[in-house]
Amino acid sequence: MMTVRLPEILDIRAASPLAAEILGARGRQLTIDASNVQKVGAQCVQVLLSARATWLADGASLTISHPSEALIEALQTLGIPVARFSEQEPSK
Repeated sequence: MMTVRLPEILDIRAASPLAAEILGARGRQLTIDASNVQKVGAQCVQVLLSARATWLADGASLTISHPSEALIEALQTLGIPVARFSEQEPSK
């Protein structure tokens, strides 16, 4: 299992490095620690959603632990429940 700790600011400048760091963990169970997040842009939310879809397609586990209020609020504003990152798709 691997843990990626999100930075405080998840803006457009953070999107590419975040995607690279997450992809570096592909093939392993991944926990994303979101406890320090204070500002969230839609680009980084897209990176997180893409990572979740990739991990589900690979049959691996990806969860967000300790989501900050800022992350929860950003996800809710975009209509995305934070629980989406802790639920696993049913096996086929």
